[in-house]
Amino acid sequence: MKDYLVVGTNKKENLRVYAAVTTGLAEEARRRHDTSPTASAALGRGLTAGVLMSANLKGDDLLTLRIIGDGPLGALIVTSDSAGNVRGYAQCPEADLPSRNGKLDVGGLVGKKGELYVTKNMGLKDSYTGSVPIVSGEIGEDIAYYYARSEQIPSVVALGVLVDTDISVRAAGGYLVQAFPGAGAEDLAALEQRALSLPGISSLINEGSAPEEWFKILLGDFVEIDRRPVSFLCRCSREKIEQVLIGMGEAEIRDIIEHQRRTEIRCHFCGEKYYFERHEMEKLLKEAQS
Repeated sequence: MKDYLVVGTNKKENLRVYAAVTTGLAEEARRRHDTSPTASAALGRGLTAGVLMSANLKGDDLLTLRIIGDGPLGALIVTSDSAGNVRGYAQCPEADLPSRNGKLDVGGLVGKKGELYVTKNMGLKDSYTGSVPIVSGEIGEDIAYYYARSEQIPSVVALGVLVDTDISVRAAGGYLVQAFPGAGAEDLAALEQRALSLPGISSLINEGSAPEEWFKILLGDFVEIDRRPVSFLCRCSREKIEQVLIGMGEAEIRDIIEHQRRTEIRCHFCGEKYYFERHEMEKLLKEAQS
């Protein structure tokens, strides 16, 4: 099943669902960052959350999700856009923990204390950032708490990543259901009961279940609003890295030239490596001087 996002609403138009299959992009992130099994699950959940949370962005709008817990994973950073492109990384991708109750201990790896930050760059001079304390480290619960606390939007969130025995990502995806004005207490109660009746999302995807099937369980009759592919895509390039190096200034570039025959720069978000020979650094030095 290829990665894609579906957006739909119920017949009353007071509940909206964003659902996505993200197996391919989660595996791409695992491969690029060489994550441990539990870190793969955490990063996959974060990337899926980014896809869901940016589904209603427009044009060149960007969303950045930062989860900074007290667990061994360190910071988890994800950026996503309105076109379904997402990228991200974990500060300590090699960090891992033993399974707990037969499941990967994502909450323990992320941490029980810390902060979750959501920044939306809507093309305005100043971006908007909201934050809430981490409530569990499981990421889905933390996202739901963010929407309830920071944006006052009742939400139900489910995120799942199934890691195979060969440590590859076998299935990944999730959904976000949000209540619009007009949704009553009975609508929310019914939604919560329906969500509880759904098996784990990664298990459903592994069995071949599609988001449209989840919609029927969560909403009953539904209307599809939008559908789009999603992918792991980084915006880094050699040209951008060159500008970063030039921006470091003459002294830093001279120091690199003096101590390194070949310079390696690695993109945090995608793991791509860029190499610069000494003569290329000398050229960048001249640009920095000018």
